[in-house]
Amino acid sequence: MEQMKCCEFTQEKAKAVIDEVSKIVIGQYEFIEQMVVVMLAGGHALIEGVPGLAKTLAAKVMAKTVRSEFKRVQFTPDLMPADITGTKVFDAKSGSFYLKKGPLFTNIFLADEINRTPPKTQAALLEAMEERAITIDGETHSLQEPFMVLATQNPVEYEGTYPLPEAQLDRFMMKLVVDYIPQKFENMLLVKYNSGFSSYNLENEKISPVCSFEDIKRCRQEIQAVQVESGIINYITSITRATRNSPSLILGASPRASISLLLAAKTFAAMQGRSFVTPDDVKDIAIPVLRHRIVLKPEAGIDGLKTDDVARSILNKVEVPR
Repeated sequence: MEQMKCCEFTQEKAKAVIDEVSKIVIGQYEFIEQMVVVMLAGGHALIEGVPGLAKTLAAKVMAKTVRSEFKRVQFTPDLMPADITGTKVFDAKSGSFYLKKGPLFTNIFLADEINRTPPKTQAALLEAMEERAITIDGETHSLQEPFMVLATQNPVEYEGTYPLPEAQLDRFMMKLVVDYIPQKFENMLLVKYNSGFSSYNLENEKISPVCSFEDIKRCRQEIQAVQVESGIINYITSITRATRNSPSLILGASPRASISLLLAAKTFAAMQGRSFVTPDDVKDIAIPVLRHRIVLKPEAGIDGLKTDDVARSILNKVEVPR
């Protein structure tokens, strides 16, 4: 009974954020839940979906619910690294240079259509994502916590895009796929807009800040204390190793994927109010952790297979610990 009470605070805070975001972003519960997993685990998320599925809106609303600063940059082919990191500017009055911080100095950074900007600018995110710091003119500046990168990309349009390299994809804890909502939720959405709701003016909406950074730190302490038995650890590594031996893949998941899967499973368990990880926690969170880290062989793609299909097949084959 004591074990079940261990992560009550994390369960309560996660539910409060999910419920608050769900008031505005209708019918996308799983997507919102996975965003909260990434945030509490201290990771970053790549979000893929066609236009109009509330990807940007979800990021904005979540930032409001966790009392954090939010900045969005539309990534374009002419965007330069300094446009997001910042640069040193000369002050004629004082005769010295000062740092003009870029939009990356924030808590939740939304890189909208990240695959529309060249690799040089994409790479500017790498240090910030991995080290929580930005180096400008040889001087390193730490980023304030919580820090989270949410990057969106459109799965339909490929003309004029620059696919993210595997090294950068691997730094995203999860790739979240946003799909169309069922008709009953779309009806609810239209009723909401018909009654005067506007996504352009969220100040008029009653979005409650239900979580602070102090709360997130406490949640992370609870998550850190979640127990993982050796059988679960072996289950996680068996899954990632199976991707490396799959006949359908030319690239399997890295050890970083195993670490992400462990942290995500611990976070997911804590969000359910448990102080221990079960095999179901691993299975429930595995596909968004793996889908962007594995690469299909050309012949598998021709046969109509997708990375999710291969990941699901592997999960069905790997022996589940008792």
